[in-house]
Amino acid sequence: MTRRPLHRFGAIAGVLALTGFSLAACAEDPAAGGDGALTVQASDSECEVSATELESGPQTFTITNAGNKVTEFYVYAEGDRIMGEVENVGPGLSRELVVDLPQGTYEGACKPGMVGDGIRQKLTVSGEAATPLSDSAELKAAADSYARYVKSQSDALIVKTTEFVDAVKAGDVDEAKELFPVARTYWERIEPVAEKFGDLDPITDGREPDAIAEGVDFTGWHRIEKQLWVEGNTEGMDTYADQLLDNVNEIVALGQDAPLTALELAQGSKGLLDEVATGKITGEENEFAHTDLWDFKANIEGSQAAIASLRPVLSDQDPELVEELDTQFAALDTELNQYQDQSTGDWVFYDKLTDEQVKKLSDAVAALSEPISKVAAAVAQSA
Repeated sequence: MTRRPLHRFGAIAGVLALTGFSLAACAEDPAAGGDGALTVQASDSECEVSATELESGPQTFTITNAGNKVTEFYVYAEGDRIMGEVENVGPGLSRELVVDLPQGTYEGACKPGMVGDGIRQKLTVSGEAATPLSDSAELKAAADSYARYVKSQSDALIVKTTEFVDAVKAGDVDEAKELFPVARTYWERIEPVAEKFGDLDPITDGREPDAIAEGVDFTGWHRIEKQLWVEGNTEGMDTYADQLLDNVNEIVALGQDAPLTALELAQGSKGLLDEVATGKITGEENEFAHTDLWDFKANIEGSQAAIASLRPVLSDQDPELVEELDTQFAALDTELNQYQDQSTGDWVFYDKLTDEQVKKLSDAVAALSEPISKVAAAVAQSA
């Protein structure tokens, strides 16, 4: 997921050197079992996981941040493919991550300051899960349903990104500005797919402060956005535009080859909400164009699509959770939709919102975040 500092609702301190990962390997500890819970004690310089030798199947990591920086926790497969992640774990807070891990070798990583490669440790998963989540007919149906949604959005994403790139390369600033939030709508609806594939997400959707912090070239959507809105031209953007389209095409192809599992889309529905909480609410996602509400709505729609695919499973496991999700999604939609022109579909530019209006949107996101955080656990219990 794209890294974003939080200024409007609380700054993240400067990044310290990421050293000192300490894990206690404990193969016989109950926490290492597929039905147990693993604890992750995170700080600004350490990350202690309660076991490194695990049994295959669903694993629950409870991450507690004892540091002064906002942190994240990732589980990576080979090639930095993201098996699961939890973001925005503030100082003194705890968050839970449920990941379905087949037999193999992985890495756990804490990221104080939400930047860099993280403090990493090898995790070894052995054995065969007694009841693999992927064998559940209901969960297969949920994943297939979401895959169809992703396919429809991916097709539109390629079309609109191509139109955007063509406008940039033609030097048509007005057309490129008009297409920018439209193309990004399809991107934001399916971003959990992009987040599976290592560096492809940040080089496509990373922000300038993140690129500077990591010492890499500023590329992707937001590099072109800056040129369009700050410089008012497209000079020097051909290479960035071609790279953007190449990356989008690669992400779409990889997503079709490795579609999200039901548990991944449960985590993805929460991840999309985190995108709102850490980027859109701060106004720093599209800091030059101020088209954040287009992205905001797209993230919510993507999260709703994931929950809709999982609805049969959730209805069996926890009908009260489904009712609460419906209520909070409706409340957030009501709060957000007042800022859209129903005749044109355009949204109010983010810098035109008052602090009070932003606060109300933030409260609505927080109210939805709590039930969304329970979805992955319900999915894991359904097998």
